[in-house]
Amino acid sequence: MGWFNRLSNLLRREELGNGLDEELQFHIDARARDNVKAGMSAGYARAEAERRFGNRTLVKERAREKDIFASVESVAQDLRFALRGLRKSPGFTAVAVATLALGVGANTAVFTVVNGVLIRPLPFPKPERLYMISYRPQRGPFEIGPGLEDQHYLEFQRRNQSFEQVATFGQDSFTLTGAGDATRVSAALVTASFFPVLRVNPVMGRAFLPEEERGSSPVALLGDKLWRSRFGGDPNILGKTITLNGTEYSVVGVMPGGFAFPRDADMWLPLAVGADPGNSYFRPAFGRLRPGVSQPQAGAELGALAERLPIGRGESRSGMMAEILPLKDLLVGPIRKSLLIFLGAVTFVLLIACANVANLLLMRGASRRQEIAVRSALGARRGRLIRQLLTESTLVSLGGAAAGILLAIAGVPALLALAPAGKVPRVEEIHIDGWVLAFALALGACTGILFGLLPAFQATGRELRDFLVQSGRSVTGRRERLRSALVVAEIALALVLLSGAGLMLKSFLRMRAVSPGFRAENVLTMTVDLPDSRYQTVAAIQEFHARTLEKLSRVPGVASVGAVNWVPLAGALISGDFHLEGGRRLPPGYMVDKPAVSPDYFRAMGIRLLSGRSFTERDDRGAPGVAVISQSVARALWPGEDPIGKRITLEDEPKPQDWLTIVGVTGDIRQQSLTEAPHPAIYQPYQQVTRPFFLSHMTFAVRTTANPRSVASAMRGVLREVDRSQPVEIAAMTDLVAATTAEPEFQARLISIFSLLALLLSAIGIYGVLAYAVAERTREIGIRMALGAERSDITRMVLRRSLALAAAGVTLGLAGALAATRVLEKFLFDVKPTDPATLALVAALLAAVALAAGLLPSRRAAKVDPLVALRWE
Repeated sequence: MGWFNRLSNLLRREELGNGLDEELQFHIDARARDNVKAGMSAGYARAEAERRFGNRTLVKERAREKDIFASVESVAQDLRFALRGLRKSPGFTAVAVATLALGVGANTAVFTVVNGVLIRPLPFPKPERLYMISYRPQRGPFEIGPGLEDQHYLEFQRRNQSFEQVATFGQDSFTLTGAGDATRVSAALVTASFFPVLRVNPVMGRAFLPEEERGSSPVALLGDKLWRSRFGGDPNILGKTITLNGTEYSVVGVMPGGFAFPRDADMWLPLAVGADPGNSYFRPAFGRLRPGVSQPQAGAELGALAERLPIGRGESRSGMMAEILPLKDLLVGPIRKSLLIFLGAVTFVLLIACANVANLLLMRGASRRQEIAVRSALGARRGRLIRQLLTESTLVSLGGAAAGILLAIAGVPALLALAPAGKVPRVEEIHIDGWVLAFALALGACTGILFGLLPAFQATGRELRDFLVQSGRSVTGRRERLRSALVVAEIALALVLLSGAGLMLKSFLRMRAVSPGFRAENVLTMTVDLPDSRYQTVAAIQEFHARTLEKLSRVPGVASVGAVNWVPLAGALISGDFHLEGGRRLPPGYMVDKPAVSPDYFRAMGIRLLSGRSFTERDDRGAPGVAVISQSVARALWPGEDPIGKRITLEDEPKPQDWLTIVGVTGDIRQQSLTEAPHPAIYQPYQQVTRPFFLSHMTFAVRTTANPRSVASAMRGVLREVDRSQPVEIAAMTDLVAATTAEPEFQARLISIFSLLALLLSAIGIYGVLAYAVAERTREIGIRMALGAERSDITRMVLRRSLALAAAGVTLGLAGALAATRVLEKFLFDVKPTDPATLALVAALLAAVALAAGLLPSRRAAKVDPLVALRWE
């Protein structure tokens, strides 16, 4: 019944208000009658009764506050009052909302990416039960991700008790012909258990059968995108054949739209996992945990089994690591740290924006001291005043959040456009949804409350009584110190961000300045992958390369043409050990790259020949074996000697014809990355290579006398003339070089954008505090000038204040930067996280910005008219 009565009261507010007025009047009249009986005159008796009873409005307010529904009405009153106040101060409202919009918008945009990539679950049934199984070396010459060797996978599959099923997969690219122009497609090679583990079924047809895993018949599953783009969404595609690398495959199914696991696969082919320990592949493996089995339990089972698994020659069991990891780590592991760093950076921007808004609220509260003091004197409780001010700050924050959402809607596509192609996984999951909107609104509400509390407490503090006693004179000490502290915090946060941006930018510039060891300008590359079905012998492959080289050399505008099986900076290569004549041993763990090249390759790529000669057309199958080594090989194995004429072999058990005579030495090149040291290399002429897989993948490099893109169409024509069934992949060598620095460039750009935003907000904060301080101290400045102070003295006073704030902020910021920038160490190249030059430059930049922000307030202070200032209060 109590709640019913309160609801009834809410519906009868006017009637209850009139009743309350009548009750109050009754008590006043009764008090007046008592006073008359005590001997007072009628007029004095009523006046004394009114005085003793107090403020009628305040009594009514306190009576109504006891009703929960009446408090709802008072909140509505606070909202209306706050909206009126914000409308009366459009400048304050616009600046505060815009400042928070920048902070909330940047955070929402980055959170949208983080949510899509890191937080959103994988699009499979019960994805939290999917885990990777890994047993790998902790260190070694090659950096490998989580996974299992084939023989380990088969053993784990046989003994496993923790997983319902396990699966493994690999990826490769194939040439698709017979469906329009020849093209390269990405194919996932998967075991038959792959789709059951994921619990994903084809929308047409069926998945793979266990016997198809063993090669009973070549079959394929098409991705929805490939099915629609290359086969026109043919509903009768099942049972038809497609041609991959010259081999026919029967289509048995089509996967659902949007399914492209792993890593943008266009199609899926069966994978046969062999148990040959001498030729075991290392692949990702994963499974679905049985009900009731936890990740630690599965890890314990793997750890016990790992003790019995065979290990490779030269490996130590203590150097192996057994892990059970969430399947999502396979996709997001490499980018997780970058995204978290970006999220931390935009959090700094938000904190600076909030400090700015807190300063604005402090200034607004100071300007409203007269109003708040009068309301307090009339009986308004401090809690009610604080609630009113918090309502105002929350409205500002929610307005900033709404504007920030609009900025994020535009910012997310811009953010993804800045990212290097293929570096951000799960792009299809990145979009603004209900969770993102809730995050933005919650962020706005929290910032409004948290950063509105201090100004609200300050505005309603004990200084109000002093303010009234002093007839409105300024009481600024504590307020000014608080505003200054907030500006110092802004500068410190901005310096941490700017330090990170400076380090990333310096790292990127140093990386870009690294010489790759060749001249990429005016070089165009064309890559081919010859299918085994058509090019089954080394002779057929070499003939293809020779014809292509000869025709490319006749293209107008071509200065030289070369070919290499693994072009620099393309990611893939073949490397390994070799043997020296006379039984000399190599240094422990010493390995070299083993490119196969054409005679004119070094000239086409601009690789320096330091001594000896390059390959010629006479270095063919019938000639003695020759090799060209890089400078680092010569220095490591024949220091102080001439290596020309020395003999080496790439075979473990060489025959007489397998020995190669060194005929030249070239400069070192950076084969895989600009950040890695140049790789030692042993080059062979492709005419003398006897293994088909060394030659089936080949890149032709064409150096031109003009713009290299002008010969691209002619290069396509050459390939169509030599073999029309080969897809064309043409790229400028400068693009390959730029791709190696694309990710560091993206990181440097993004942190620089956030840092410049933080710098702008800090400058606005410094300007605001100094401008308001000048306005508050106008009378003091007038007195100083009346007593003989020069305008230059007033200017220096304000600028000293600006530099004092900057110095305090820089000092705190440098301490923070020395600690915070260490998280960037993994992303830096040839730069230390504590680089003194960068920190000094950033500190000087912030000091200059602080000085510039103080110039306008200082000039305004210098123009104060003493007579006007003394009449001001």
